[in-house]
Amino acid sequence: MSSLCGLSIVNYLTICYYNHKKVHQLIKKIIIVVNGRTVRTPKEKVAETDEVTINGGKTAYQKCHYFLMNKPKGVLSTTENRSQRTVISLLDPQDRYQGIVPVGRLDKDTTDLLLLTNDGQLNHELLAPNKHVAKIYHAKIAGVADSNTVKTFATGMTLGDGTKLKTVTFNVLKQDVENGSSEIEIEISEGKYHQIKRMFSAVGMKVVELERVSMGKLRLPDDLKRGEYVEIDVDEIK
Repeated sequence: MSSLCGLSIVNYLTICYYNHKKVHQLIKKIIIVVNGRTVRTPKEKVAETDEVTINGGKTAYQKCHYFLMNKPKGVLSTTENRSQRTVISLLDPQDRYQGIVPVGRLDKDTTDLLLLTNDGQLNHELLAPNKHVAKIYHAKIAGVADSNTVKTFATGMTLGDGTKLKTVTFNVLKQDVENGSSEIEIEISEGKYHQIKRMFSAVGMKVVELERVSMGKLRLPDDLKRGEYVEIDVDEIK
């Protein structure tokens, strides 16, 4: 018992299942029951060991949730924005748990793997510089990346504004010398602001398309389409 002792039914169900508005609607419908007692007020207290049912179905307390999203272009990796779509807006209403945030940010035009969670400790561990969680990206470049580019990135670059970067490794997947373009795979262990774009800009090239294909050992399911997401278990992350 414990951390949940004395938690209101609204906060309990917000953490576990719904947003505040939805919980209040359920209370008005008189279909939430705690230990056989019908809930009629949002101030009703709940403990971890209590039996909570909604319309006859039992709920199971789960404090933290983890979603892998295939982020599409044109969507902000933030929790809210008045004028533009955010990754949170792509979640179904029942999955917008209190405290859900994207782990690290992908640029608006960057796609693919994005983890969202309300597990603050995990969020910190995945982003902490001393944890060195590797992130792999695929990119299309305007410019011909070659062995010299690889060597430059491997030395640990210092950008024009003085930002020092750790060594980076990448593979040239495809070159099109005639059209001046390349496709590359790059691995970084930090996440400086627009880091990959700024690195290529420093060597006279431009990132045309960028997608994150992995974060640590996390990868998206092959059948997960752009804009879709799937809930995963914390054990898959650990």
